[in-house]
Amino acid sequence: MTIKLVALDMDGTLLNSQNKILPSTKKVITQALDRGIKIVLTSGRPIAGLKEYLDELKIPQTEQYVVTLNGAITRSTDGSIIDSFLVNKTFYEEMTKFGKDHHVPFNIVDPDSRIITADTDVDYFELLQAWENNAGMFIRKPSDFDDDFMISKGCYVGDKDKLDEVEPLLRKEFGQDLYIVRADDHFLELLNPNVNKGNALHDLGEKIGISSDEMAAFGDEKNDISMFNEVGTAICMENGSDEAKSAATYITDSNDEDGIAHAFEKYIF
Repeated sequence: MTIKLVALDMDGTLLNSQNKILPSTKKVITQALDRGIKIVLTSGRPIAGLKEYLDELKIPQTEQYVVTLNGAITRSTDGSIIDSFLVNKTFYEEMTKFGKDHHVPFNIVDPDSRIITADTDVDYFELLQAWENNAGMFIRKPSDFDDDFMISKGCYVGDKDKLDEVEPLLRKEFGQDLYIVRADDHFLELLNPNVNKGNALHDLGEKIGISSDEMAAFGDEKNDISMFNEVGTAICMENGSDEAKSAATYITDSNDEDGIAHAFEKYIF
C-alpha cells in the first residue's frame, strides 16, 4: 500500500534529546513533501508550540495539516480549525479542585494555546510547557472566566512518583467522562472523551480522502498508541516506552540516531 500521509509525534520522536530536528530527518521530510506525501505533526502541544517546526520543515500552508493537543484540535497549517473537541468549564472547575485537594500541580491549555493555572506556586513543568510552546503563563482561577469558557485539555504535572500515586484516583474520578492519557512520566492529561491522536487521524483521513492503510505514524509514548492502532504502518522509536513498542508494526533507531530517516527509507519510500 502506498503511503500518502505520515503522522509525526514531536517530543521524543521528531525532536532529538536536545529538542532539535536532525538534518537526516529534514532531508527525508523534504523528499516526502516533494512526492506529495502529507506530513502531519501530531502532538500534545498546542499550535503555538508547533509553528516554528512547521516553518523549519518548510511544510506549506496549503493542503497540509496538524493535529494538536493530542487530537483536541486539528488545523490546517494556515491555522484554520478543521475539528475541535473541547471540555466545558464544569470539568475545568472539578479538575482544579482535584489538583488542590491532592496537592498536585495542574494547568489547562485553552484553544488559543495559553497555559493557565490557578497555582500561585507555579511548578517547573508548568513553566516548561509555556516555554516549549512559546505561550504565556497565566495565573487565573476558573471563576475568572465566563460560564461558556472551554478548555482544550487539563494537565497534571510534576514528579513521576506523585503522578503514579494520583493517576488511579484521577481515573476513578474522571475516567467515565474524559479521555485520560499519560503523555510521559511528568504529564497526565485529561481531554474530551472523543479525543485521541488516532481518532483525529481517522477523521482527517475521511475529510481528505486518505484511508488508514495509506497512513504511517511515528511515535514513542502511550499517547501515540491510539494512532498506532489507527494507521497501516506504525513505527516506534527505539527510545520509546515498552507500551508504545508493543503496539507498533516496526521499531526504528532512536531519535538521536537517525531513526526517522532510516524508517522513511525502509517503510515509506
